[in-house]
Amino acid sequence: MCLLCDFKASAVFAPAPREGVWQARRAFVLAGAATAGVAALPATAQVDVGNSSSLRRLVPASELEGAAAQQYDQMMAEARQQRVLMADGHPQVRRLRAMANKLIPHTTPWNDRARGWRWEVNLINSPQINAFCMPGGKIAFYTGILDKLQLDDDEAGMIMGHEMAHALREHARERLAKTQATGMGLGILSQLLGLGDLGNVAANLGTQLLSLRFSREDETEADLVGLELAARAAYRPAASVSLWQKMAQAGGGRGPSFLSTHPTGPDRIRQLQANVPKVQGLYEQARRG
Repeated sequence: MCLLCDFKASAVFAPAPREGVWQARRAFVLAGAATAGVAALPATAQVDVGNSSSLRRLVPASELEGAAAQQYDQMMAEARQQRVLMADGHPQVRRLRAMANKLIPHTTPWNDRARGWRWEVNLINSPQINAFCMPGGKIAFYTGILDKLQLDDDEAGMIMGHEMAHALREHARERLAKTQATGMGLGILSQLLGLGDLGNVAANLGTQLLSLRFSREDETEADLVGLELAARAAYRPAASVSLWQKMAQAGGGRGPSFLSTHPTGPDRIRQLQANVPKVQGLYEQARRG
């Protein structure tokens, strides 16, 4: 997941591609996915990120969310066993959960499935600069991102909005679908054509979540959607800029190493600066209540 460095899954689901008669069906399914209905932007959206790729439909959302929930539970159990899962009453845990409570009401216009998500927020005691939100609304922060960057509430709200945006825009689902369609060939497609157990396919796909890396386009989209979410929750839009300035400083001007495949600091900051005025009115309205 975005920013995730620990707790990587060991299982990899990668059956060999199948050849022959299924090539025609593969082309048919991929063409159908490309022309299927796409997720439109909310009517009231202020940022412009385009529509989500319909290719993500190759991976069932409910199955992926279920797999993510199982992995999240396992991660939290391991953290608890290692005594690095911060207690519910810890001030930073209460702080993060209060942020989530402000952000969650603004999520459903971006993804109606979020209406039924069982959101969770936890804090792991680790020096890593790290945070993520898995499909289905499973959020974790590492203490390092709060302490090392000295994030104020507005900046932490931007991080949480960014991570929520990855889940809302189903970047993991889309990335897995693209990976399976191009790397596994017909294995997954035969399942989608009713030739196997679709539930097992989705569950096995889920084991790749913890090592998944998003594209630059995904990161830019999460920046902008997260910016709007945070503004609607009364978090100061300009904090998105100061946040990434801190990220750049933490890595000697290039950002921490886990951002090596993501947009560069200056590009990211310029794009956010250009979009801050678009959501400033939303922030001011939210501040007025």
